[in-house]
This record gives sequence, C-alpha cells and structure tokens, in this order.
Amino acid sequence: MNILILGGGGREHALAWATLQNPKCDKLIVAPGNAGIAEIAECARLDIEDRGAVVEFAGEHAIDLVIIGPEAPLAAGVADRLREAGFLVFGPSAAAARLEASKSFTKQICDAAGAPTAGYGHFTEAEAAKAHVRAQGAPIVVKADGLAAGKGVIIAETVEQACAAIDDMFGGAFGGAGAEVVIEEFMTGEEASFFVLVDGETCLPIGTAQDHKRIGEGDTGPNTGGMGAYSPAPVMTEAVAARAMDEIIRPTMAEMARRGTPYQGVLYAGLMIEDGAPRLVEYNARFGDPECQVLMLRLGAQALDLIHACAEGRLDEAQVTWAGDHAMTVVLAAEGYPGSYEKGTEIRGLDSLPEDSFHMMFHAGTARQGGAVVASGGRVLNATARGASLQQARDRAYAMADSVDWPQGVYRRDIGWRALG
Repeated sequence: MNILILGGGGREHALAWATLQNPKCDKLIVAPGNAGIAEIAECARLDIEDRGAVVEFAGEHAIDLVIIGPEAPLAAGVADRLREAGFLVFGPSAAAARLEASKSFTKQICDAAGAPTAGYGHFTEAEAAKAHVRAQGAPIVVKADGLAAGKGVIIAETVEQACAAIDDMFGGAFGGAGAEVVIEEFMTGEEASFFVLVDGETCLPIGTAQDHKRIGEGDTGPNTGGMGAYSPAPVMTEAVAARAMDEIIRPTMAEMARRGTPYQGVLYAGLMIEDGAPRLVEYNARFGDPECQVLMLRLGAQALDLIHACAEGRLDEAQVTWAGDHAMTVVLAAEGYPGSYEKGTEIRGLDSLPEDSFHMMFHAGTARQGGAVVASGGRVLNATARGASLQQARDRAYAMADSVDWPQGVYRRDIGWRALG
C-alpha cells in the first residue's frame, strides 16, 4: 500500500516507524513531518487542514490509506472529504470527532448513554461560570470547551484560581477554544489512558498507558501536552478495562451510532479510577501524544494491520497480540515550555543513539537547519524504550535522554513514579 500520514509530531513519527515495520507498506509519505520523520519517510509540504488540498495530494500520489494523526484535521472534516472521494481513511468524521472538539457535547453524550463521568456545568459567559464555582467550591476543574492543544484544562485549588482561569478563557487565552467553558467536579483517584479501535460497530481495546501532564516533578506546575508516558498502566486491570468497555465505551459508541454519526478510528478515553470503578475524564479522537509512542513501540508491525482492519470495517476479525513487555517515553522540552521558549537551538548527539525495536528517539518539534537538527517546538524529542520490566524500560529511556547534548532542553526525572514507587 501507498500510505499517507497527516501530522508532524512525536505521535506521527511513532506511527510512521510502526507502519514501516509492516511489509504491507510500499511507500510512506508524512505531511508535514519533521527532521526525524524525514530520515525514515518522504515528507511533504501540505496544509493538512485544507480538505481539498489533502484529497488532491492523495489522488496525485495514488494513496491507498490515509492515517490522520492530530485532532485539528479531524475537526476540520478532512476524513469526511477523503471518504467522499473514495479513499480509505483512519480517523473519525468531523461529527464524530466532536467527542474531542467539544467537551460540552461529550457530556451530553455521556448523559444520554448513562456513562459515568464528572458532574459539570456548561457556560457561555463568565459571571454565570463564576457563580457556579462559588456555589460548588474548590478544588474544581475549569476546561475550555474547544480544542486547545491539550492545554485548556485548569485544575483550580481555590475559588480564586478558578475565577481567574474563567477570566483567562473568556479573555482569549486559548483563542476560540475558550469561547465556552465547562466546569467539572474534581475527581479523585488515579488517571489512566485507555485506547480502543472502533470501526462503527466493533470496539477493540488495543492498550493502556499513563501520561504525566504537569511540567514539574511530582506532578507540579502547569499542564502541558504531556511530559512522558508508560504502558501498560497497572491501574487498568482486566476487571477495570472490562467495566470501562461495558459502562463507558460501548454505550458511548452505541449513542453515536444511534444519532447517525458512527465513530471510526481510535478512541482515547482518559479515565479516573477509584476503588476499581472507572469514570470518564474526557475523550480524544486520536492517539494521545506521548502515549502513542509507547503503544507503537510495543505493537510494532501489527499496528498497521489493526489500523487497516479498522479503516475497512473488519475489526470483528482482528485481534491484538501483546508481548508481556513495558515501554516508557520521556519528553525532552524546550526550557520555558509550556510558556514562552526559544526556537532554533541546536541539538547534538542524536546520531550516536541506538535505534532498534527496544530504543527509539522519536522527534516531535524538530527541523533541519543547514546540516543541524534544531528545536522548532515546545515538546521536542521523545526518548522511548521497551524492556522486560518497567524499570528496564525506564533505565533505557533515561540513558537515551541523558545522551542528548542540548543545554536548552529540560525533562522530568520521575516518569513512571506511580508504578515504580
């Protein structure tokens, strides 16, 4: 097959790496890609949110399967236009992607499906939102309703912090994403990520992971897009996963189909687990980043077989073969992220790192400048490793991170602390 992957981050580097392990892949193009992806696949300049341009590009390059990585093209309806043009696509329609693009929509779906989630209020103006916060008290969670690149969530420890977050959101801190806000009760427990492939009918669980959202060690400081992850998540036992499927995933998918907007692609459920009972934190309509990196390293070549079966509506024939292994990824970020940071700083030492089925340095925000690799984003590299134990995977991932010569880079030293103690 000729395959096109849309996106240019660490998630897409991991998807490209796994795709290339499979002999089904004859040719791989990634748009726009990054410096790391360019070393293993052809990269193309393309506006991936421009539906017409994507369809035209896929036609010109005889593409057999399009894998959509990030959320923005999904919300823009790129999958819809590709399907209308007769292409095989991995990724939900714009209507189904509202499960990520609108938090208030997801709450309505959960209410209709009876799926357990946090109590909430939905607001279109600041004073009503603040009145709700004062009535509920703190801690409380303030969320921008729309897409905010994983950063539009504030866990407020005090009423004052919550009111300040509401002012920021309605004041444009997250652009159009904050034009409406959802205020949620603060849920206690342990959070985990659960990934399920859905082809409109069949739901196939394909893995679990645990992300580390905060910039600082011990889960302190502001939220980020994710500073590291590991898989599997010990808190996601077989019993918890079965409850999540029966009480949350399948009822949600049935409700989406009932509304005439069946879901096709990967569904990422962020769950809060307490006393063995899962509740939904939020849905994403794509693989998480950096969770995708650990899942792909563990799945390898079978990832493409599963994605292909999902796109063709054959998930009832598919099964996942898991090794009893573990993986961890450590995100190297530009100093200052998630606030302001410097771009264009040179990164050395990448050429000497191991690259095999147990070690991969996935690129996220990198570019080529002359002969050098430079940082071009906030989250820049993902040191990713597998091992027979989580400790072995951790040791390998940190050995890679420590080998990178990039004085302007920072990373957490405690990825995996919940599982490793």
